[in-house]
Amino acid sequence: MNDQACVFVVDDDREVRDALQLLLESVGLRVECFESAVGYLDKFDPEKTGCLLLDVRMPGMSGLDLQLRLAQERICPPIIIVTGHGDVPMAVRAVQAGAMNFIEKPFNDQQLLDSVHRAIEKDAQQRGAVSRLVEIEARLNRLTPREREVMELVVAGRRNKLIAADLGVSQSTVEAHRAKVMEKMEAKTLSELMRMMLSLETH
Repeated sequence: MNDQACVFVVDDDREVRDALQLLLESVGLRVECFESAVGYLDKFDPEKTGCLLLDVRMPGMSGLDLQLRLAQERICPPIIIVTGHGDVPMAVRAVQAGAMNFIEKPFNDQQLLDSVHRAIEKDAQQRGAVSRLVEIEARLNRLTPREREVMELVVAGRRNKLIAADLGVSQSTVEAHRAKVMEKMEAKTLSELMRMMLSLETH
């Protein structure tokens, strides 16, 4: 478990906030509480690891509105909806929009703690994947325009001879560019290079 991870509780009901904070801190988790979605957004820091326990129906910005706003971020903390019985249809919509789970009030303590631990693990996995993408993008930026052009044709499956004809250069020039691409991208094989490019396309 990430010792730096924090559980962000966003609920306009003070009794619920206090109960959640007491429960979470009793198992050694760090907690920050907010009485509104806007209050959380004002302090939102994408570098902070953890997850979000979010009420759906709140004055002003709703939980669903906050979820949609956070979805615009490159790293969005995993969201667990904690809702009253009357808000179950809204909670289901939130799950369909990407929330990890929804838990009804009054909640089962162990069910909630299990969900929080899974969400924190998911956050760590997501951050690892994003870190990998950032590194690939940094490597891409090392390529010259010509090297990038050659790389795109190589990844598309074009042979060196055909790439040379397409670009109007010699085959040995293409081979030199290709070797530079593999070096700068830190790819040992063509399949590894292709997986890197595919990971960028799918995110």
